[in-house]
Amino acid sequence: MSSRFMTKTLSICMLLCFGLLSAQEIIPDETPKVKVKDSVVNKTRIKADGVAAVVGDFIVLESDLDREIAQLEAQGADLSGVTRCELFGSLLERKLYAHQAIQDSVIVNELYIQSLVEQQIEGILAQTQGDMEGLLKFYKKESEQALRDEMYEINKNGYLAQEMQKKVIDGVEVTPEEVRTFFNDIPKDERPTFGTELKVAQIVVIPEITEEAKQDVIDKLKGFKKDVEENGASFTTKALFYSEDSGSKNSGGLLPTMNRKRPRMVKEFRDVAFNLQEGEISDPFETDFGFHIIYLEKIRGQEYDVRHILLRPEVTPDAIKKAEDKINKVRELVVSGKLSFADAAREFSDEEETKYEGGKLTNPTTQDFNFELTKMDTEMYTQIQGLEDGKISEVIQDEDRINSIKFKIMTVTDRIDDHEADFARDYLKIKELALQDKQVRAIDKWQKEVIAETYVKINGVYRDCDYQSNWLKTQ
Repeated sequence: MSSRFMTKTLSICMLLCFGLLSAQEIIPDETPKVKVKDSVVNKTRIKADGVAAVVGDFIVLESDLDREIAQLEAQGADLSGVTRCELFGSLLERKLYAHQAIQDSVIVNELYIQSLVEQQIEGILAQTQGDMEGLLKFYKKESEQALRDEMYEINKNGYLAQEMQKKVIDGVEVTPEEVRTFFNDIPKDERPTFGTELKVAQIVVIPEITEEAKQDVIDKLKGFKKDVEENGASFTTKALFYSEDSGSKNSGGLLPTMNRKRPRMVKEFRDVAFNLQEGEISDPFETDFGFHIIYLEKIRGQEYDVRHILLRPEVTPDAIKKAEDKINKVRELVVSGKLSFADAAREFSDEEETKYEGGKLTNPTTQDFNFELTKMDTEMYTQIQGLEDGKISEVIQDEDRINSIKFKIMTVTDRIDDHEADFARDYLKIKELALQDKQVRAIDKWQKEVIAETYVKINGVYRDCDYQSNWLKTQ
């Protein structure tokens, strides 16, 4: 892809990368000792040792940029060709987003931030054999609470910045005519080149779950509920010990806050959660992921704080063998030519998302059937590498978030070599580029307006930077 498109998307990518990195790791801070509550400066006192800039109610310390650079290097980022001024400008952007988020009363999900901190602490301790004392010494913190407080502020401010950016670009869409205009405006010698693309299909057979196995997990969940309600047991502790949801298990089953106006969970889960009273535990119910019980911890208007315990029914050895025998027979039919791969997928595949398309996989990024080879998921690439077009893979044993075991065969149905962007063939990719371009322009417009209305002061050597945004208020 040409530098034209990389430049246009730089501000979005840099912001998101910095936001995520800040939420993942803390680098030791060797800042001059400046006491600042919640990273917010007192408006009546701006001057302070080590203050590189002020953006609204937020200060940027000299060490903040050093910490950002250290974080990127710790994550293995290649900073060659990226100047200190560019990184500082990105840091100013995040402070601007966080400041405006507060002005716009963007709500911080306190429980979610706390759960992030908890997961990060546990992750760091796992790498240091649980040595909290050594951890505090490394991060130059006097106590565990001081470390948690700093991690909380980093996560909170990153959360505010990301939520504000989402708000800015929310609703930005492109029409087919805008996509065409965008493409036609690209000089022919600057049009992006798309790498080799494959179309991949698969047939999946999933072992059948017996009714006895389902009833077993239902009974266990009923027992958990009874123990909490009648004996005062801790729902959080039971989730920590027994839940099979790896994403929420370590936080005691706590899920990101659910909002009636912005549903994210599957319908079956939402229907149960939104019909509970505060402090109530649901009866066991089923989703594609297994069987759950939900504890409704808190209701705040349209927002619901919930914990859950997930159990999956056991897959019996007999069911596994039957599934493996079935996929082998299907493969024999296809390889022998008695049945086409597409027809076999429609008749035998257990994967509802692909079977009616003849087994063809949809690229979740582009929403078409093409997978760019250099951007392909590592697991998929491993499974199809070396597979010639039209040939059938050996049987692959696999798993996913829903199924602990499944069997599949795969084939490459088509291959498109490296090529210059073609409007008809690559419409969805071009549409995504056009959307990114429009989002960047929306962000630029927003930044220009908000910077003009916000108190901004840049100190010292950073006044000599050549910023893309009007941080120095010279325009």
